[in-house]
Amino acid sequence: MEHLLTTQFWLGLGTIIWVNIILSGDNAVVIALAARSLPERQQKLAILWGAAAAVVLRIILTIVAVKLLELPYLKLVGAAALLWIAVQLLIPEADGGAEVESSSHLIGAIKTILIADLVMSTDNVIAVAAVAKDSILLLVLGLVISIPLVIFGATLLMKLMERYPIIITLGAAILGWTAGEMAVTDPAIAQWVRAHMEWMESFYVAPIIGAVLVVVVGKWIAARKRPPLP
Repeated sequence: MEHLLTTQFWLGLGTIIWVNIILSGDNAVVIALAARSLPERQQKLAILWGAAAAVVLRIILTIVAVKLLELPYLKLVGAAALLWIAVQLLIPEADGGAEVESSSHLIGAIKTILIADLVMSTDNVIAVAAVAKDSILLLVLGLVISIPLVIFGATLLMKLMERYPIIITLGAAILGWTAGEMAVTDPAIAQWVRAHMEWMESFYVAPIIGAVLVVVVGKWIAARKRPPLP
């Protein structure tokens, strides 16, 4: 119980919820599309059961990811993947996208929701596993709170992100911070870092570099992709 009263626990929980919300916008849209052909009452049931199944699946996958990140070099790989995910958040998406097959049957819609969430959740799993570190309680609470929030508040959340892009920029910076922190704690190099470059961890230099790198590179690529003014 003492663990629950620490500032670090609540900051971690808030970060998991925030990161998962920012990374799950597309998942929420897919879930809505998968259930669109059902009668109204069944739509709600499909989204409810699909969301519940997605929570369970995401928790299992993320626990596996947390355990895998304990192996040498995998945190370095995860940090690189997290930096890429964070940069992508800041780059405008092209119009269009994959069509999502809707189902006229409740079970079919739930299956579509579950498969879609599984396919689209790699970035969420890596990010949440990195933020949760070795706290399974933090991980489970964060996902249980954030996934239903995303699914049932998808429209509002996307409007807020469109109106206040700083939300996405801060989310990307948090992922960059997490990537920097994760890289220097990889079992393969952690001991060397503590012996020769302790300041990288002690003074949050690596996390700050990760956050700044993501924002600078992401904004630079976004500016280059922006069409020139007439």
